[in-house]
Amino acid sequence: MAGRYATALFELALEEHAIDAVKADLDRFDALIADNPDLLRLVRSPVFTAQEQTKALTAVLDKVGIGGLAARFLQVVSSNRRLFAAPDMIRGFRLLVAIHKGETSATVTVAEAPSEAHLAALKAALKAVTKKDVQIEVKVDPSIIGGLIVKLGSRMIDTSLRTKLNAIKHAMKEVS
Repeated sequence: MAGRYATALFELALEEHAIDAVKADLDRFDALIADNPDLLRLVRSPVFTAQEQTKALTAVLDKVGIGGLAARFLQVVSSNRRLFAAPDMIRGFRLLVAIHKGETSATVTVAEAPSEAHLAALKAALKAVTKKDVQIEVKVDPSIIGGLIVKLGSRMIDTSLRTKLNAIKHAMKEVS
């Protein structure tokens, strides 16, 4: 179901030449859901009626300045009692946009937040490998100690110190 909604939104956005604007608005809405437990409860809870969800959603969208096609889409989703699936719809829309633009995405896990220069170098290296523009999602996980873990499609490259130390530990156990 989420895929059908995402496809319909993508086709409308393509028709209206508003793909980037819709994506930006949906990204902001997705971030709002992630950062606000009350909004997450409104989105996920079946306790609220469609009218209550739509009314509250409209107020939130107006307050944060999300309008146009993205706002109308979210309101339709809400009135159809499908707001709980909005995060999946947004992911599906992002995927369709990436395919349309010839982009791919990668998840990079690092021990501490990288500088803009490091991100640019990483993007350039990934672009050289994939021959596509790469959108990078950065996750910070201090437990990897150092190095990085890159997930690109079905491939994963793990150069973290944690993995290297675990490999040494296993090798030491085998020797003794």
